[in-house]
Amino acid sequence: MEDRPLLELLQEEMEMRLKGGLYHQTQIKLAYNSNRIEGSTLSEDQTRHIFETNTLTVNLPETVNVDDIIETVNHFTCFDFMLSHAKETLTEEMIKDFHRILKRNTSDERKEWFRVGDYKTRPNIVGDRETTAPGNVKSAMRELLRIYQRKPNTLKDDIIDVHHKIEGIHPFQDGNGRVGRIIMFKECLKNDITPFIIDHEHKLFYYRGLKEYSREKGYLTDTCLSAKDRYQALVSYFFPERDGNK
Repeated sequence: MEDRPLLELLQEEMEMRLKGGLYHQTQIKLAYNSNRIEGSTLSEDQTRHIFETNTLTVNLPETVNVDDIIETVNHFTCFDFMLSHAKETLTEEMIKDFHRILKRNTSDERKEWFRVGDYKTRPNIVGDRETTAPGNVKSAMRELLRIYQRKPNTLKDDIIDVHHKIEGIHPFQDGNGRVGRIIMFKECLKNDITPFIIDHEHKLFYYRGLKEYSREKGYLTDTCLSAKDRYQALVSYFFPERDGNK
């Protein structure tokens, strides 16, 4: 098999609904780790079970938060949506669509002040860092995307940089990290760069990278490149002929 773009390979497996392939494994690993970073209690095995059987098994007296289940299923749907639109230009509307898919039918959607699929209405703080005020989010996102879209060649450092900036703006009331990581995966695929899945075991390094990025970019960059190497190993298992140096 020729060295086809990774996006094309994933789209083909998605359309085939191929079991046990790269698309299958990526869905599970990305949903599990991205949700786990944000506090989901589901294990990787439970995430796999939901994806493969649309059911969930728990051992009594274990309990599971319903939102964790809903957000896992939503993440599978969001990943498919992202794959179908990966070659398109990243826009505000697409980013809002990611958020709408990830948060729909959750308990947050029943809160009058929580705007699923739209920018936040209340200020929020990440750790000890203030984020962009609600009234300034739209202009900040538009300016960020205007600059990003003008880049003639998008490199992995550009994708990491825009991820940091979006997380600093923190445009949504909740779900920003998951949206941001889906964006990173999309932009890597769009530019034929091997993407990365930040695993929850390295979340403290990831958080440190986001916090220290303005002073030292290396922490976040190294965390992402390490994740890239891990994902490339998975890609190489299924497609050993594919160049992993991009």
